Amino acid sequence: MLQDLHMTSNDYNTGQTIFLVCFLIAEMPSQLISKRLGPDRWIPFQMVAWSLVAACQAFLKTKSAYLGIRALLGLLEGGFIPDTILFLSFFYKSSELPKRLTCFWISYTLTSIIGAFLAFGLLHIKDSNGGGSWRYLFAYEGLITGVIGILAAFWMPAGPTQTKGGLRGKDGWFNEREEKIMVNRVIRDDPSKGTMHNRQAVTPKLLWYSLKDYHMWPIYALGLIWMIPYTPASNYLTLQLRQQGFTTFQTNLLVIPSAVVSIITMITTTWIAERTNQRLLLGAAAEIWYLVLLIALETLPMKSMPWPRFAILTLTVGGPSIHPVLVALTSRNAGSVRTRTVASALYNMSVQISSIASANVRCPMNWSMFVKY
Repeated sequence: MLQDLHMTSNDYNTGQTIFLVCFLIAEMPSQLISKRLGPDRWIPFQMVAWSLVAACQAFLKTKSAYLGIRALLGLLEGGFIPDTILFLSFFYKSSELPKRLTCFWISYTLTSIIGAFLAFGLLHIKDSNGGGSWRYLFAYEGLITGVIGILAAFWMPAGPTQTKGGLRGKDGWFNEREEKIMVNRVIRDDPSKGTMHNRQAVTPKLLWYSLKDYHMWPIYALGLIWMIPYTPASNYLTLQLRQQGFTTFQTNLLVIPSAVVSIITMITTTWIAERTNQRLLLGAAAEIWYLVLLIALETLPMKSMPWPRFAILTLTVGGPSIHPVLVALTSRNAGSVRTRTVASALYNMSVQISSIASANVRCPMNWSMFVKY
Protein backbone atom coordinates (compact mmCIF):
# COMPACT_ATOMS: atom_id res chain seq x y z
CA MET A 1 0.00 0.00 0.00
CA LEU A 2 2.78 2.43 0.89
CA GLN A 3 4.40 1.93 -2.49
CA ASP A 4 1.13 2.25 -4.45
CA LEU A 5 0.21 5.49 -2.68
CA HIS A 6 3.79 6.85 -2.75
CA MET A 7 3.89 7.02 1.03
CA THR A 8 6.52 6.35 3.68
CA SER A 9 6.09 4.72 7.06
CA ASN A 10 6.07 8.27 8.49
CA ASP A 11 2.94 8.97 6.43
CA TYR A 12 1.39 5.74 7.70
CA ASN A 13 2.17 6.85 11.25
CA THR A 14 0.54 10.24 10.58
CA GLY A 15 -2.60 8.49 9.35
CA GLN A 16 -2.71 6.40 12.51
CA THR A 17 -2.39 9.52 14.66
CA ILE A 18 -5.16 11.30 12.73
CA PHE A 19 -7.41 8.27 13.20
CA LEU A 20 -6.79 8.22 16.95
CA VAL A 21 -7.34 11.98 17.36
CA CYS A 22 -10.66 11.81 15.49
CA PHE A 23 -11.59 8.68 17.45
CA LEU A 24 -10.89 10.59 20.65
CA ILE A 25 -12.97 13.60 19.56
CA ALA A 26 -15.97 11.40 18.74
CA GLU A 27 -15.96 9.38 21.98
CA MET A 28 -18.11 11.58 24.21
CA PRO A 29 -20.59 12.84 21.55
CA SER A 30 -21.13 9.28 20.37
CA GLN A 31 -21.77 8.04 23.90
CA LEU A 32 -24.28 10.83 24.58
CA ILE A 33 -26.09 10.08 21.32
CA SER A 34 -26.15 6.40 22.23
CA LYS A 35 -27.68 7.19 25.61
CA ARG A 36 -30.41 9.26 23.95
CA LEU A 37 -31.23 6.95 21.02
CA GLY A 38 -30.30 3.67 22.66
CA PRO A 39 -27.22 1.51 21.96
CA ASP A 40 -29.41 -0.95 20.05
CA ARG A 41 -29.98 1.74 17.40
CA TRP A 42 -26.71 3.64 17.46
CA ILE A 43 -24.23 0.74 17.41
CA PRO A 44 -25.59 -0.84 14.18
CA PHE A 45 -25.62 2.59 12.53
CA GLN A 46 -21.97 3.11 13.47
CA MET A 47 -20.96 -0.28 12.11
CA VAL A 48 -22.69 0.18 8.76
CA ALA A 49 -21.34 3.74 8.41
CA TRP A 50 -17.72 2.87 9.10
CA SER A 51 -17.93 -0.26 6.95
CA LEU A 52 -18.82 1.91 3.95
CA VAL A 53 -15.90 4.23 4.63
CA ALA A 54 -13.55 1.29 5.26
CA ALA A 55 -14.54 -0.27 1.93
CA CYS A 56 -13.81 3.05 0.20
CA GLN A 57 -10.15 2.53 1.10
CA ALA A 58 -10.07 0.11 -1.83
CA PHE A 59 -10.26 3.14 -4.16
CA LEU A 60 -7.49 5.20 -2.58
CA LYS A 61 -5.18 6.94 -5.05
CA THR A 62 -3.33 9.59 -3.04
CA LYS A 63 -1.84 10.18 0.38
CA SER A 64 -4.32 12.98 1.13
CA ALA A 65 -7.24 10.64 0.40
CA TYR A 66 -5.72 8.09 2.76
CA LEU A 67 -5.43 10.66 5.55
CA GLY A 68 -9.01 11.85 4.96
CA ILE A 69 -10.36 8.31 5.12
CA ARG A 70 -8.49 7.69 8.36
CA ALA A 71 -10.10 10.81 9.86
CA LEU A 72 -13.60 9.69 8.82
CA LEU A 73 -13.02 6.22 10.24
CA GLY A 74 -11.96 7.69 13.56
CA LEU A 75 -15.06 9.89 13.77
CA LEU A 76 -17.38 6.99 12.96
CA GLU A 77 -15.74 4.36 15.16
CA GLY A 78 -15.31 6.66 18.15
CA GLY A 79 -17.63 5.73 21.00
CA PHE A 80 -18.26 2.16 19.84
CA ILE A 81 -16.54 0.62 22.88
CA PRO A 82 -18.28 2.70 25.60
CA ASP A 83 -21.56 2.25 23.70
CA THR A 84 -21.08 -1.51 23.95
CA ILE A 85 -20.20 -1.29 27.65
CA LEU A 86 -23.37 0.70 28.29
CA PHE A 87 -25.40 -1.91 26.41
CA LEU A 88 -23.92 -4.82 28.36
CA SER A 89 -24.58 -3.06 31.69
CA PHE A 90 -28.32 -3.37 30.99
CA PHE A 91 -28.09 -7.16 31.24
CA TYR A 92 -25.31 -8.05 33.69
CA LYS A 93 -24.32 -7.43 37.29
CA SER A 94 -21.03 -5.72 38.08
CA SER A 95 -19.43 -9.04 39.08
CA GLU A 96 -20.45 -10.58 35.74
CA LEU A 97 -19.28 -7.76 33.52
CA PRO A 98 -15.50 -8.51 33.50
CA LYS A 99 -16.02 -11.95 31.96
CA ARG A 100 -18.37 -10.57 29.30
CA LEU A 101 -15.98 -7.75 28.49
CA THR A 102 -13.17 -10.28 28.22
CA CYS A 103 -15.27 -12.16 25.65
CA PHE A 104 -15.80 -8.85 23.83
CA TRP A 105 -12.06 -8.16 23.56
CA ILE A 106 -11.34 -11.78 22.72
CA SER A 107 -13.69 -11.44 19.75
CA TYR A 108 -11.77 -8.29 18.81
CA THR A 109 -8.51 -10.23 18.98
CA LEU A 110 -10.00 -13.11 16.99
CA THR A 111 -10.68 -10.67 14.17
CA SER A 112 -6.91 -10.17 13.98
CA ILE A 113 -6.46 -13.90 13.48
CA ILE A 114 -9.25 -14.16 10.92
CA GLY A 115 -8.00 -10.99 9.25
CA ALA A 116 -4.52 -12.50 8.96
CA PHE A 117 -5.88 -15.52 7.09
CA LEU A 118 -8.04 -13.27 4.90
CA ALA A 119 -5.02 -11.11 4.17
CA PHE A 120 -2.94 -14.15 3.30
CA GLY A 121 -5.48 -15.15 0.65
CA LEU A 122 -6.57 -11.75 -0.62
CA LEU A 123 -3.06 -10.38 -0.92
CA HIS A 124 -2.40 -13.02 -3.57
CA ILE A 125 -4.99 -11.33 -5.77
CA LYS A 126 -3.39 -8.87 -8.17
CA ASP A 127 -4.93 -6.28 -10.45
CA SER A 128 -4.09 -5.94 -14.14
CA ASN A 129 -0.91 -4.04 -13.28
CA GLY A 130 0.30 -6.72 -10.90
CA GLY A 131 -0.28 -4.71 -7.72
CA GLY A 132 -2.99 -3.27 -5.50
CA SER A 133 -3.82 -6.55 -3.74
CA TRP A 134 -4.42 -4.63 -0.50
CA ARG A 135 -7.45 -2.97 -2.13
CA TYR A 136 -9.34 -6.28 -2.17
CA LEU A 137 -8.56 -6.72 1.51
CA PHE A 138 -10.14 -3.38 2.44
CA ALA A 139 -13.16 -4.02 0.20
CA TYR A 140 -13.96 -7.42 1.67
CA GLU A 141 -13.33 -6.37 5.27
CA GLY A 142 -15.70 -3.41 4.79
CA LEU A 143 -18.32 -5.71 3.28
CA ILE A 144 -18.12 -8.16 6.18
CA THR A 145 -18.47 -5.39 8.77
CA GLY A 146 -21.43 -3.91 6.91
CA VAL A 147 -23.28 -7.24 6.83
CA ILE A 148 -22.70 -7.73 10.57
CA GLY A 149 -23.94 -4.17 11.24
CA ILE A 150 -27.17 -4.80 9.31
CA LEU A 151 -27.75 -8.06 11.19
CA ALA A 152 -27.09 -6.26 14.49
CA ALA A 153 -29.83 -3.74 13.70
CA PHE A 154 -32.38 -6.57 13.72
CA TRP A 155 -30.78 -8.60 16.51
CA MET A 156 -29.81 -6.18 19.30
CA PRO A 157 -32.66 -5.64 21.81
CA ALA A 158 -33.31 -2.34 23.56
CA GLY A 159 -33.12 -4.03 26.96
CA PRO A 160 -33.93 -7.22 28.91
CA THR A 161 -37.69 -6.57 28.73
CA GLN A 162 -37.73 -5.53 25.07
CA THR A 163 -36.46 -8.55 23.17
CA LYS A 164 -39.47 -9.29 20.95
CA GLY A 165 -39.28 -8.75 17.20
CA GLY A 166 -36.63 -8.74 14.51
CA LEU A 167 -34.27 -11.70 14.39
CA ARG A 168 -35.11 -12.39 18.04
CA GLY A 169 -38.52 -13.84 17.13
CA LYS A 170 -42.03 -12.72 17.99
CA ASP A 171 -41.83 -14.24 21.48
CA GLY A 172 -38.46 -12.69 22.32
CA TRP A 173 -35.68 -14.25 24.33
CA PHE A 174 -37.34 -14.36 27.76
CA ASN A 175 -40.78 -14.93 29.23
CA GLU A 176 -42.32 -12.48 31.69
CA ARG A 177 -40.99 -14.28 34.76
CA GLU A 178 -37.45 -14.38 33.38
CA GLU A 179 -37.62 -10.67 32.52
CA LYS A 180 -38.59 -9.83 36.11
CA ILE A 181 -35.74 -11.95 37.44
CA MET A 182 -33.22 -10.29 35.10
CA VAL A 183 -34.31 -6.76 35.96
CA ASN A 184 -34.48 -7.38 39.72
CA ARG A 185 -31.07 -9.06 39.90
CA VAL A 186 -29.43 -6.16 38.05
CA ILE A 187 -31.23 -3.51 40.15
CA ARG A 188 -30.43 -5.30 43.42
CA ASP A 189 -26.77 -5.41 42.44
CA ASP A 190 -26.76 -1.69 41.54
CA PRO A 191 -29.94 0.24 42.47
CA SER A 192 -28.70 3.27 40.50
CA LYS A 193 -29.46 1.41 37.25
CA GLY A 194 -33.14 2.02 37.91
CA THR A 195 -32.81 5.82 37.94
CA MET A 196 -32.71 6.33 34.13
CA HIS A 197 -34.32 4.44 31.27
CA ASN A 198 -32.35 3.26 28.25
CA ARG A 199 -33.32 6.17 25.98
CA GLN A 200 -33.03 9.00 28.49
CA ALA A 201 -30.50 11.67 27.54
CA VAL A 202 -27.72 12.91 29.81
CA THR A 203 -28.38 16.65 30.20
CA PRO A 204 -25.53 19.22 30.31
CA LYS A 205 -26.05 19.55 34.06
CA LEU A 206 -25.79 15.79 34.61
CA LEU A 207 -22.77 15.71 32.29
CA TRP A 208 -21.02 18.31 34.43
CA TYR A 209 -21.78 16.38 37.64
CA SER A 210 -20.28 13.27 36.08
CA LEU A 211 -17.18 15.04 34.79
CA LYS A 212 -16.31 16.43 38.22
CA ASP A 213 -16.72 13.09 40.01
CA TYR A 214 -13.13 12.91 41.25
CA HIS A 215 -13.54 9.37 42.57
CA MET A 216 -13.24 8.17 38.97
CA TRP A 217 -10.15 10.20 38.10
CA PRO A 218 -7.55 7.60 39.25
CA ILE A 219 -9.04 5.08 36.79
CA TYR A 220 -8.75 7.64 33.98
CA ALA A 221 -5.12 8.19 34.99
CA LEU A 222 -4.45 4.46 34.68
CA GLY A 223 -6.00 4.52 31.23
CA LEU A 224 -3.44 7.15 30.23
CA ILE A 225 -0.38 5.04 30.97
CA TRP A 226 -0.91 1.28 31.09
CA MET A 227 -0.98 0.67 27.31
CA ILE A 228 2.09 2.72 26.41
CA PRO A 229 4.70 -0.05 26.95
CA TYR A 230 3.30 -2.49 24.37
CA THR A 231 1.30 -0.36 21.91
CA PRO A 232 4.32 0.78 19.82
CA ALA A 233 5.42 -2.84 19.41
CA SER A 234 1.87 -3.74 18.36
CA ASN A 235 1.53 -0.84 15.90
CA TYR A 236 4.83 -1.64 14.20
CA LEU A 237 4.75 -5.42 14.52
CA THR A 238 4.37 -6.08 10.80
CA LEU A 239 7.01 -3.50 9.88
CA GLN A 240 9.47 -5.02 12.33
CA LEU A 241 8.86 -8.51 10.97
CA ARG A 242 9.33 -7.26 7.42
CA GLN A 243 12.63 -5.68 8.40
CA GLN A 244 13.77 -9.01 9.86
CA GLY A 245 13.50 -10.53 6.38
CA PHE A 246 10.09 -12.18 6.51
CA THR A 247 7.92 -11.91 3.40
CA THR A 248 4.56 -10.12 3.35
CA PHE A 249 2.68 -13.41 3.45
CA GLN A 250 4.84 -14.82 6.25
CA THR A 251 4.33 -11.61 8.22
CA ASN A 252 0.53 -11.85 7.97
CA LEU A 253 0.69 -15.35 9.43
CA LEU A 254 3.27 -14.49 12.10
CA VAL A 255 0.93 -11.95 13.73
CA ILE A 256 -1.42 -14.81 14.68
CA PRO A 257 0.65 -16.21 17.61
CA SER A 258 0.62 -12.84 19.41
CA ALA A 259 -3.19 -12.74 19.09
CA VAL A 260 -3.46 -16.25 20.55
CA VAL A 261 -1.13 -15.36 23.43
CA SER A 262 -3.17 -12.18 24.02
CA ILE A 263 -6.37 -14.21 24.37
CA ILE A 264 -4.75 -16.59 26.86
CA THR A 265 -3.26 -13.81 29.02
CA MET A 266 -6.49 -11.79 28.92
CA ILE A 267 -8.56 -14.71 30.18
CA THR A 268 -5.97 -15.50 32.84
CA THR A 269 -5.69 -11.89 34.02
CA THR A 270 -9.45 -11.46 34.31
CA TRP A 271 -9.81 -14.75 36.18
CA ILE A 272 -7.06 -13.81 38.66
CA ALA A 273 -8.58 -10.35 39.18
CA GLU A 274 -12.01 -11.73 40.06
CA ARG A 275 -10.59 -14.63 42.04
CA THR A 276 -8.32 -12.49 44.23
CA ASN A 277 -10.39 -9.29 44.13
CA GLN A 278 -7.17 -7.48 43.18
CA ARG A 279 -7.35 -5.37 40.05
CA LEU A 280 -4.94 -2.45 40.27
CA LEU A 281 -2.15 -4.68 41.59
CA LEU A 282 -2.44 -6.78 38.45
CA GLY A 283 -1.88 -3.63 36.42
CA ALA A 284 1.47 -3.11 38.14
CA ALA A 285 2.43 -6.75 37.52
CA ALA A 286 1.61 -6.36 33.82
CA GLU A 287 3.95 -3.38 33.55
CA ILE A 288 6.81 -5.47 34.97
CA TRP A 289 6.12 -8.09 32.27
CA TYR A 290 6.43 -5.45 29.56
CA LEU A 291 9.53 -3.86 31.12
CA VAL A 292 11.48 -7.13 31.03
CA LEU A 293 10.54 -7.81 27.40
CA LEU A 294 11.28 -4.26 26.24
CA ILE A 295 14.74 -4.45 27.79
CA ALA A 296 15.28 -7.71 25.90
CA LEU A 297 14.19 -6.06 22.63
CA GLU A 298 16.58 -3.16 23.11
CA THR A 299 19.57 -5.37 23.90
CA LEU A 300 18.97 -7.98 21.16
CA PRO A 301 21.15 -7.59 18.03
CA MET A 302 19.27 -5.77 15.29
CA LYS A 303 19.09 -8.20 12.37
CA SER A 304 21.07 -11.28 13.30
CA MET A 305 18.37 -13.04 15.34
CA PRO A 306 14.95 -12.78 13.60
CA TRP A 307 13.26 -15.68 15.37
CA PRO A 308 14.24 -14.70 18.94
CA ARG A 309 13.08 -11.15 18.15
CA PHE A 310 9.82 -12.55 16.81
CA ALA A 311 9.34 -14.56 20.02
CA ILE A 312 9.94 -11.52 22.24
CA LEU A 313 7.64 -9.36 20.11
CA THR A 314 4.94 -12.03 20.34
CA LEU A 315 5.14 -12.08 24.13
CA THR A 316 5.15 -8.27 24.23
CA VAL A 317 2.15 -7.74 21.95
CA GLY A 318 0.32 -10.67 23.55
CA GLY A 319 1.13 -9.61 27.11
CA PRO A 320 -1.43 -9.46 29.93
CA SER A 321 -4.17 -6.96 29.14
CA ILE A 322 -6.01 -5.40 32.09
CA HIS A 323 -8.35 -3.54 29.74
CA PRO A 324 -11.48 -5.63 30.53
CA VAL A 325 -10.69 -5.41 34.23
CA LEU A 326 -10.36 -1.61 34.23
CA VAL A 327 -13.41 -1.10 32.02
CA ALA A 328 -15.50 -3.25 34.35
CA LEU A 329 -14.03 -1.37 37.32
CA THR A 330 -15.13 1.91 35.72
CA SER A 331 -18.69 0.63 35.34
CA ARG A 332 -18.71 -0.89 38.82
CA ASN A 333 -17.50 2.27 40.57
CA ALA A 334 -19.69 4.71 38.63
CA GLY A 335 -22.55 4.71 41.13
CA SER A 336 -25.13 6.10 38.68
CA VAL A 337 -26.28 5.58 35.11
CA ARG A 338 -25.23 9.07 34.01
CA THR A 339 -21.76 8.69 35.53
CA ARG A 340 -21.42 5.23 34.00
CA THR A 341 -22.32 6.70 30.60
CA VAL A 342 -19.81 9.52 30.89
CA ALA A 343 -17.09 7.60 32.74
CA SER A 344 -17.01 4.80 30.16
CA ALA A 345 -16.35 7.40 27.47
CA LEU A 346 -13.79 9.30 29.57
CA TYR A 347 -11.85 6.15 30.39
CA ASN A 348 -11.74 5.17 26.75
CA MET A 349 -10.71 8.72 25.83
CA SER A 350 -7.78 8.44 28.23
CA VAL A 351 -6.84 5.16 26.53
CA GLN A 352 -6.98 6.87 23.13
CA ILE A 353 -4.72 9.67 24.39
CA SER A 354 -2.33 6.94 25.48
CA SER A 355 -2.57 5.39 22.00
CA ILE A 356 -1.77 8.74 20.36
CA ALA A 357 1.32 9.09 22.53
CA SER A 358 2.28 5.48 21.87
CA ALA A 359 1.90 5.87 18.11
CA ASN A 360 4.67 8.46 18.19
CA VAL A 361 7.01 6.79 20.68
CA ARG A 362 8.88 4.72 18.10
CA CYS A 363 8.42 6.57 14.86
CA PRO A 364 11.00 5.89 12.11
CA MET A 365 12.61 9.32 12.33
CA ASN A 366 13.89 8.80 15.86
CA TRP A 367 14.31 5.05 16.28
CA SER A 368 17.01 3.44 14.21
CA MET A 369 15.34 0.05 14.10
CA PHE A 370 12.80 1.20 11.53
CA VAL A 371 13.44 1.91 7.90
CA LYS A 372 11.33 3.61 5.23
CA TYR A 373 9.68 1.35 2.70
